[in-house]
Amino acid sequence: PATTATATTAITTTTTTTTPSLLSSPLRPFPHLSPSTQLPVRAMSTTVFAKDTVKSIEKLALTAPFPTPDPFLFCVYHKDKYPAGDAQMQAPRLGNGQDFNPNADYRMYHGKRIPGFPSHPHRGFETITATLPGSGCIDHCDSLGNAGRYGHGDLQWMTAGKGVMHSEMFPLINGDKPNPFRFFQIWLNLPKKSKMVDPAFVMHWSEDIPRFSADEGKVNVTLYAGKIDDKTALAPTPASWASDPANEVNVWFINLKPGGTYSLPLSSSDAVERYMYVVEGSGVSVNEQQVKYRHMAKLKSARATQLKNLSEVETDVLILQGKPIAEPVAQYGPFVMNTRDEIQQAFADFQVTRFGGWPWDSDAQTFPQTKGRFALQNKVETFPPNKEE
Repeated sequence: PATTATATTAITTTTTTTTPSLLSSPLRPFPHLSPSTQLPVRAMSTTVFAKDTVKSIEKLALTAPFPTPDPFLFCVYHKDKYPAGDAQMQAPRLGNGQDFNPNADYRMYHGKRIPGFPSHPHRGFETITATLPGSGCIDHCDSLGNAGRYGHGDLQWMTAGKGVMHSEMFPLINGDKPNPFRFFQIWLNLPKKSKMVDPAFVMHWSEDIPRFSADEGKVNVTLYAGKIDDKTALAPTPASWASDPANEVNVWFINLKPGGTYSLPLSSSDAVERYMYVVEGSGVSVNEQQVKYRHMAKLKSARATQLKNLSEVETDVLILQGKPIAEPVAQYGPFVMNTRDEIQQAFADFQVTRFGGWPWDSDAQTFPQTKGRFALQNKVETFPPNKEE
């Protein structure tokens, strides 16, 4: 979810977005697993690490999305400390429709009493919404009649393709305790040949997402997309740029405990872009170069790269990697195409078709408090392997 402020007289290749602050309070990496559960362990190797692996380091602004490499368009880290909700899963205060205050404990975004993003359209790209373990649930609805409730480490991958409307609301399900939210939303571009494919979405339940430990349990790695060694992430939607392994799209979330060390796998070439974001903790050493909290590093993906947490607190980093699509990008708000004419056509199409209309009772649709996690697609409802939270 994002709010986009753009001039009415120009189509730009960038968006201006406000996002919550990156507050530091690391959560337990895999809370849905019992303390006795043993994660697979990746062996470490002895390698010489060159300091020129880091191309540049930049500070992350609190009121803007992260810079991203082609093929990505956008990445925002949401972290909100919502209080207990009332009987209708509402927050204690009323939203103003544009609540993105980075200094507040929580934000209402475009919601009124339930925070979130009521129905809005997309065309020409994909959204990857990756919730972190311990996060509250997102209620999703779209113009195709699909829906879902997901959180607690789940991921939803949605291809907007030729056009879809969807809503993303954050019901405060817990009435007797806080409702913390922590998740990434990532926009992945589609190549010209795929921008007008049929919309699609897939739900990846937390229980199925590949995770493993390294460095004697001091490092925990989550594979949202791509692969590491012999471990492969769950499949994206069929038309995704990430569906072709040759594009080397990887999305990894890495938690390093104090003293934890982890070596990133090499890509096929430095032409494959790789960015690293430090979103929690104190910072991380990258081949002996310090990347502080709220900073990002552009890395040479085909060079040996070692991450090391030299601090006394846990550190969380997100890695985005992929082969560039290398096509023109014309972006206006929720539409991402290749030319200005295609953007104008997207607006015209939306005015006529509403991308299928809105089949739900409310533009900020939520589900009953007791509903639990689920996915509804093509009128078939599915559930995570373990339905109990």
